[in-house]
Amino acid sequence: MSHTSSILRQYEIIAGISTRMLVEARANNWDTVVALGEQYQDAVESLRAITSLSDKDREGRKKLLAKILDDDASIRMLARPELERLGTLLGNMRRQQTVLHTYSSTIS
Repeated sequence: MSHTSSILRQYEIIAGISTRMLVEARANNWDTVVALGEQYQDAVESLRAITSLSDKDREGRKKLLAKILDDDASIRMLARPELERLGTLLGNMRRQQTVLHTYSSTIS
């Protein structure tokens, strides 16, 4: 396997992971999305050591990058309601802690 085709192979791996993340996000399996996100980050990090591409490989990379970015945008849209729900829960927890702390202080 040549150096440049290993680069494309790495982009294919990243695209495959992003597709799996999107499938899991659509199924509301957020724990799996997070676990796959760690694999995604590792795969992206491995690209940092690889630098050069041929013109043919650049075309292949463009298509893969477009797919990865489309998947990312879709995942973000699916995650937005979940993130808002979690934000609301955290806000409620903070208010409860503040009330509890205030109430505990006045009892002592």
